[in-house]
Amino acid sequence: MKKMYTLLVLLLAITIVSCSKDTNLETETEAELVQTPENPLTVDQINQRISESIRNTGDFDWNNEDAHFLWSALTHGQYVLTVGYGNEGQSFGDIKGDKELLNKKESLITTILIEEEVDKDDFKLKEDAVLTVFDAEVTQLKTIIALRESEYVRYLEPNGYNQYTEVQEKSSSGCDTSGDSINSSHYTTIAPNNAQVSWHFDANNIPQAWNQSTGSGITIGLIDTGVSKTQSLLNPVGINDGYSSGRSVEKYGTFIDSNWWWSSNYDGEHDKCGHGTAMGSTMASPRNDNGMPVGVAYNANLVAYRATEDVLLNDYHERKGVSDALTQLGNRSDVKIISMSIGYLWSIGNIKDAVKYAYSQGKLIFAAGGTSTSFTNGYGVIFPATMSETVAVTGVTDGSSYERCDVCHSGSKIDFTIIMEGDNDTSKAPPVLGFDDGERRYTGGSSVATATTAGIAALIWSKYPSWSRTQILNRLKQSAEFYPNKNSSFGYGNIDALQAVQ
Repeated sequence: MKKMYTLLVLLLAITIVSCSKDTNLETETEAELVQTPENPLTVDQINQRISESIRNTGDFDWNNEDAHFLWSALTHGQYVLTVGYGNEGQSFGDIKGDKELLNKKESLITTILIEEEVDKDDFKLKEDAVLTVFDAEVTQLKTIIALRESEYVRYLEPNGYNQYTEVQEKSSSGCDTSGDSINSSHYTTIAPNNAQVSWHFDANNIPQAWNQSTGSGITIGLIDTGVSKTQSLLNPVGINDGYSSGRSVEKYGTFIDSNWWWSSNYDGEHDKCGHGTAMGSTMASPRNDNGMPVGVAYNANLVAYRATEDVLLNDYHERKGVSDALTQLGNRSDVKIISMSIGYLWSIGNIKDAVKYAYSQGKLIFAAGGTSTSFTNGYGVIFPATMSETVAVTGVTDGSSYERCDVCHSGSKIDFTIIMEGDNDTSKAPPVLGFDDGERRYTGGSSVATATTAGIAALIWSKYPSWSRTQILNRLKQSAEFYPNKNSSFGYGNIDALQAVQ
């Protein structure tokens, strides 16, 4: 009887403690709602806090902000909330086959439906087939609070918020569809009959490497603004000409041109900006007798995605477009290399998840360290080049000492550099194919440095087709100037392409 009495007392105590905890949780939640301002912060207030975080820490993370701050950003961003779910670090998974993962997603969606008091038929939702992430319309502060209480949530981001104007003032959109008059001192000619080799190719020993490899048999994935339909040398017929043969170019579009985040109005596969065309030229322009710039890997295959409107990933559709392009390229066994000369000041959850997925599929991913038209000193390496799964590249001058090019970012996250600018501005940025047939233009910065490095990687992989991603990356390191050491601002330094392919 005494033992039974003791057991009843213990059960009663546990029940009281449990109820007390539930009551405390409800009280804390209610208190948060009561203490939270009813009105959202203004765009200026949101941007001020973002700027302060970047100045103080060099980064910004939505997960470090309170629920009211997230809700405020939602009100200025079409109420689209990106929800990363699953276990910590679970960026992707077998969503249909994993019942536990599926239940976690459905639980969070149910939470949103209840808190938002909306019918499922009226609910705006976009789910991902590969990544453990979905986008949903969330209008209520209480929904944010409820989601944050769930152990199934990895992150919450107001992915429709695109009004951080400071980054637009300090970073170029990278778009240019006009041709330039190219100074003949900025290139040399090579067979067949006036094929043009950019001065920066010579600076990195790329023409010398062509005696060993031209990129044949390797497929490079380009995630950018697409490739121009009016530049025939980067389209299916023109890409096989002269010394370039037996290869292919494919073009896809994942960018949606719409003011509404739930739209499915895909914008097509063709470049409208010019940046992607320039990157495609740098990597894979044919070597022929048209008197046009040659690409680093002029016999490699190219798969080009129009995933963004410009180089700045500040829009929901650009972020979703890049995420989709990464997962699609990740699923292709023929694609070994992915080049992304695009980015943003802080991490974007669905792109971060997609990079991890593509990396898990064995892809060697190159990302630009950052290019700004002004105030370059204010920023270090940008996302996604900050990720350990990517190889970060920036540009330097051709002087005797290492100096980044005028518009290039640098920092501890940089892995490699490419000579992109003459010392004391003695030569302009590298010449590349223009937007239209018969045109050329100048373009440079960390964007072209990244595309150049991706092309060199294709040369190595073509020479050693059985090598793994790790072996290719190690060869790049071994051919760089600072190896085996790593500089605090410039990584392993300039790559010698000839040494890399030997």
